Amino acid sequence: MRTLGESIIDWLEAYGVDTVFGIPGVHTVEMYRGLAGSKIRHVTPRHEQGAGFMADGYARATGRVAAAFVITGPGLTNILTPMAQAYADSIPMLVISSVNRTSALGMGGDLHEIRNQGLIAAQAAAFSHTITHPAQLPGVLARAWAVFRSARPRPVHIQIPLDLLSAPAAVPAPDELHLSISPPSTDAARLGNVMGALENAKTPLILCGGGAVGAASSVKAMALHLDAPVVMTTNARGIFQPGDPLQVPASPSLNSIRGLIAGSDMVLAVGTELGRTDYDMYDRGGPKLPEKIVRIDIDPEQAARGLGTGGVSIVGDAADVLNAILSWATGGEQSGSGQSHGVMRAEKARREAWEEIGPKYRQIVKFLDGVQATVPDAPIVCDSTQAAYAGNLYFASESPRKWFNAATGYGALGYGLPAAIGAARATGGPVICIAGDGGLQFTLTDLGTAVEENLPLILLVWNNQGYAEIKNFMEDRQITPVGVDLHTPDFVAIGNAYGAHSLRLEDLSDLPAQLQEAAGRKGPTLIEIDETLVLG
Repeated sequence: MRTLGESIIDWLEAYGVDTVFGIPGVHTVEMYRGLAGSKIRHVTPRHEQGAGFMADGYARATGRVAAAFVITGPGLTNILTPMAQAYADSIPMLVISSVNRTSALGMGGDLHEIRNQGLIAAQAAAFSHTITHPAQLPGVLARAWAVFRSARPRPVHIQIPLDLLSAPAAVPAPDELHLSISPPSTDAARLGNVMGALENAKTPLILCGGGAVGAASSVKAMALHLDAPVVMTTNARGIFQPGDPLQVPASPSLNSIRGLIAGSDMVLAVGTELGRTDYDMYDRGGPKLPEKIVRIDIDPEQAARGLGTGGVSIVGDAADVLNAILSWATGGEQSGSGQSHGVMRAEKARREAWEEIGPKYRQIVKFLDGVQATVPDAPIVCDSTQAAYAGNLYFASESPRKWFNAATGYGALGYGLPAAIGAARATGGPVICIAGDGGLQFTLTDLGTAVEENLPLILLVWNNQGYAEIKNFMEDRQITPVGVDLHTPDFVAIGNAYGAHSLRLEDLSDLPAQLQEAAGRKGPTLIEIDETLVLG
């Protein structure tokens, strides 16, 4: 009879999981018993924080779920930061940890013990469940995938006592009953009224968040039909491509975009929580939304927030709901080109936003545009660095899931490199990582994982010898900078020591050739860039 630890692997395979990120330990070895004989690949980070960020990057790049295995106590607390980042940004992630043997729970004195670790994990998860009998495994995993597939996707934590992991377990084989989970359906009868209201709007606007990335074609169809500009938050970039006349790839925190929102008589908000890190990063107060707003969200609680007297909330999958609303459309599809009113509004918003971000950030966005043009199919994954801040304000990604970072939501430093590793493992193609010299040192050791996995990762180290954004923030508020000027190591030497092809950029004009060469190389490449080469 197979153990519960082996049964976990069977069930993960059945749900389509092909990658587990984790660091084996004495408290997780029983989960590894069936791993070698499975189709699941194990990737070893250098810290459990890296495991969580890798699983995050894997999911953002593809929409698929990866798992992370962590030990009792410190393994779980180390992965809490990535779980919190994924929770804030609605990213699916399965975290499976061990917990001390059943008879010792809460008794004290055990290795790695922490009081009620499931309660701690639950603060950064859709739910945390302690399995107390092997027969619970199928039901708990079904509940996890219900979150991933039919609710607002967020991390799920499952913990299993050590004695259960190693015990023979009569767990049933995976079946279709547990695996067939779909999003909630929508009441079609009310959607005709919604479409009527949208079509009657004089200045409609569509706001898209990360929950709309799987509905790009439906968003486009709706925008064209309504002649409505489309504002994309950081996690929605790429739903409309550069050059599309209705696209607005600028942060809704900018005054110019807030003006566009305030000047709209009806807003269709799709898969966006209208949260502060996207819509009010400068603490000016939330945007002025019209009374007539339609919110489409997979999360019932979220869909009901921020509604005025004329607001409507619709719970469901973004693509399904948009397609159902479009089925009630009247008249012909509008062109969305030329000099339509919506196109002119979008063009005005883009022009004003471009001016508003200022010369420094405009220069960085041009740099990002050049990187994307050189390696067009590569996701660009950033840490919280100047390149990420500038791009979040105004960067037009060529397709969804190709621009993401941790500068929104929870805002964790150290995200970039491990998340890019996860994305590279998921896509198999080149991935660009842009990390600052300060943030990179949080998880620099994961470069060893990229070398070990022979991943096509291009790490651009944005070097300004410290925490430059924080230093500028201090100086702007007449605070004498303290703790922001760092000793900067020789990143090229470190990269070479790890076995990554490493070099220092001497002239910005050399970057395209170096990127093209790196994109065709097996294994990771590190390119150190002094920010003065970009900013002058």
